[in-house]
Amino acid sequence: MLEYQLLMLILPVMENNNYYCRRQYHATVKERPTLSFKSITLADMPLINQLLQHSSTRTCDYTAGGIYMWIDCFGYQYCVSDDTLFIKGFSENRPGEIAFSLPIGKMPLQESVSLLRQYCDSMEIPLVFSAIPEDRVDAVAAITGGTVEQLDGWSDYLYEAVALASLSGKALSKKRNHVNRFMADNPDFEFEPITPDLLPELILFFAGRPMPDKLDTSMALYEQHECMRVLRHYSSYPFEGAVLRSQNGEIAAFTVGEIIGDTLYVHIEKMNHTIPGAGETINRLFAAEMLHRHPQIRYINREEDMGDPGLRYAKESYRPVMLINKYNVRCL
Repeated sequence: MLEYQLLMLILPVMENNNYYCRRQYHATVKERPTLSFKSITLADMPLINQLLQHSSTRTCDYTAGGIYMWIDCFGYQYCVSDDTLFIKGFSENRPGEIAFSLPIGKMPLQESVSLLRQYCDSMEIPLVFSAIPEDRVDAVAAITGGTVEQLDGWSDYLYEAVALASLSGKALSKKRNHVNRFMADNPDFEFEPITPDLLPELILFFAGRPMPDKLDTSMALYEQHECMRVLRHYSSYPFEGAVLRSQNGEIAAFTVGEIIGDTLYVHIEKMNHTIPGAGETINRLFAAEMLHRHPQIRYINREEDMGDPGLRYAKESYRPVMLINKYNVRCL
């Protein structure tokens, strides 16, 4: 009889607790945000660029240039939830396969991955991350239990900013010689920042350049199109650039980059190949100028070689301090 009475006293408490737990559970599920992706336009640049400043990696994929210059190639879309940026697109090595970048913002990685799982479940697609930088891939793989695959040809070349600005040391002596040759041939050369009034002249210069010989002509054509788009909408980007003129005042080279944290990302560098030393000279002068303007810069990222032997040779010749490898993570 006593046991029965005790049970009658306990049951209402248990029921109330169960009801409270159910309410908490349903409230949690209901309040959990749902991701909704949309196309990226130049009007979204201020918001996206603001969130990119929280990136903790030095790969070019998490820069305004790394996103906006590759929108058409990788079909990028974006979503912002709880001050965290989510980017959806296609895998670097599997065209047409939906993949996601590493979420950037204040949301913990485990929570952001959980939201992406929920989204992928609703869309009935696998959760795949693409171009995850080397220093974050273990964390993503541990949370997802996914398989890891290195992306060939997509590693970023990272350099010491001081080294490119000075070209000191035996290893870079050939680069110094090219710069000295340019300056000897062009004692009255000019080096100036890109300003709006220079853009029409830059567009004409770039449009008149012959197409370089590359293994992947389609990629070269795409890059040419995107460079032209940057020049036509230059003021919309968070970029800084410079122009190098030869002795007679003609454009010898120009370059465009952006800064996030302690890293300068060089998105564009084009030169007149008939002018000896033009490329090496704008490389050095731009590094020195940006280091002067932004003393916090430690590294310069000159981005990937995309498997092109010529680009690989050129980037290796500047003696990078590191290759930042990237990986796909296919989640279980």
